[in-house]
Amino acid sequence: MKKTIERIVTKPAQPGMVGDGFRVFNYIPRTGISQQRISPFLLLDFNAEYDFGPSDHIRGVDVHPHKGFETVTIAYKGSVAHYDSSGSSGVINPGDVQWMTAGSGILHKEFHEESFSKKGGPFEMVQLWVNLPARHKGVNPHYQALTADKMGKLQLDNNGGTVNVIAGIANGTKGAAATYTPVNLFDIRLNKDGVFNTSIPAMHNTALLVIKGNIEVNGSSVAEHSFVLFTNTGEDIELKATADSVVLLLSGEPIHEAIASYGPFVMNTEAEIREAIMDFNLGKFGVLD
Repeated sequence: MKKTIERIVTKPAQPGMVGDGFRVFNYIPRTGISQQRISPFLLLDFNAEYDFGPSDHIRGVDVHPHKGFETVTIAYKGSVAHYDSSGSSGVINPGDVQWMTAGSGILHKEFHEESFSKKGGPFEMVQLWVNLPARHKGVNPHYQALTADKMGKLQLDNNGGTVNVIAGIANGTKGAAATYTPVNLFDIRLNKDGVFNTSIPAMHNTALLVIKGNIEVNGSSVAEHSFVLFTNTGEDIELKATADSVVLLLSGEPIHEAIASYGPFVMNTEAEIREAIMDFNLGKFGVLD
């Protein structure tokens, strides 16, 4: 049985700035899709392709904390450098993914990679926040550097394109990321007229974002930069590209727990939020210059 579409969200009218290096359109939760409805996903920011121009000033987001969830940054164009208080650092380039588990609390910062910043060029990224269940919110912070060569690769029939499996399993091909709850995250690259058929558990909260191009989703036309939310019925999804297209498909088993959030902290109760703020103020998240 095919999954039905609950809602198609067009690109928000105006972007917002995260620091001075990320010009993002927010699809979760500001378009009215609640964090409980799309659990375990808490946030989706899309930096649609944009050229910031060459600069000796390295743009980005300076040191800030996180606790209780994971940040997932997917690079389509441009390069991002990451540093955090657990001692991890790295650069992600097109096709790479940075998966950071904040867990019990971490400081980090993200900037355009220095050489990319100096020359400028098109910049395109997605950042997701993925919730952690209560039993894992206290895990030690850690970082997965998922380079393009580590992704699961699914080649589609008839020169249809490629699916880079970031997390979960796509038609038997396993993704690169280790996750705390069942999550599928597929970077789908379709050639014109390419077709991708897959099945996602009906109980999963499931959505997709058209990064580039135009597609048909179970027979319905979906334009570039649109976000599709599926109902929790049926399992089968068919994507057909009417132009060369890039699609991010995300699904996850919902975490049926209360969500208490305050800025960069996501816990289960207001008392835990107050504790997170206190821990941050006491320097328990470590040090990062």
